[in-house]
Amino acid sequence: MTIPDLARRVDKFISGSIDTLMGRATDIAGLYVHRQTQPSRFEAVVYNPVICLNLQGCKEVTIGGRSVISGTGASLIVSHDLPVMARVIEASPQHPYLAIIIGLDIAILRSLVEDVGTTLAEQRQPKPLAASAAEPALVEAVGRYFALANNPAEAKVMAPLILKEIHFRLLMANHGGMLRQLMQRDSHASRISRAIGRIQTDYHVPLAVAGLADEAGMSPSSFHQHFKQITGTTPLQYQKDLRLMEARRLIAMDGHSVSSAAYEVGYESATQFSREYARKFGNPPRNDVFRPGIAL
Repeated sequence: MTIPDLARRVDKFISGSIDTLMGRATDIAGLYVHRQTQPSRFEAVVYNPVICLNLQGCKEVTIGGRSVISGTGASLIVSHDLPVMARVIEASPQHPYLAIIIGLDIAILRSLVEDVGTTLAEQRQPKPLAASAAEPALVEAVGRYFALANNPAEAKVMAPLILKEIHFRLLMANHGGMLRQLMQRDSHASRISRAIGRIQTDYHVPLAVAGLADEAGMSPSSFHQHFKQITGTTPLQYQKDLRLMEARRLIAMDGHSVSSAAYEVGYESATQFSREYARKFGNPPRNDVFRPGIAL
């Protein structure tokens, strides 16, 4: 299966649905398709660990001052929950941006430790967000996985097997270095991943960075260094980004008032919240009522 073949199948699958930046979920958990007919401006969003196979058009993602371009035929690997700025830069009604997104499973990665081992030459500084041309074997596996979206009976048996194959091929990819680090439970990548999970769970309460460092088994300075290397930001700024993005969702999607959303995510001052919200998103929160959310 080629990229153009898969693009046609995805376009047919999603055509007729409302063209939003949310894409469309399939009947297979963690499998999404994205179709967009025009370029977009940069939006702040937290990317979850995924593989995004870009079938048509082009997307730009920035993290920590670094820009990653994912064009037609590229696979974008996101290894951690990352606060990024993202935009589609190539899309039109005639040639929409098309992509398949598959959620990654750390448990599956770790189940492959004995099969992959440490035989691959490791990158000096693997990136938590990296794009590269997708190998034909990966494209073919993703195509078979996507085909199961219309076949629930086969999906029940075959989806777990093909998903494991996809994880294997990502681990073998040149830009899969950070995933290979995540296979090791005591690696810095794994420790920071657990710390990110803790921040996400407790984003609405004051953050004790020293406590997180202690839980990660690192000194505060080492924890700060590795956290910023992976996420592109500091733990405190990461928490702030989570708070602001959740508040935006509460205001735009759930109809919360500005003050209600501010207090819900942990702000004690609605004035400070509004100031930081405007700095993050370019508009005061009152301007974002019922705006659609943004997804990968």
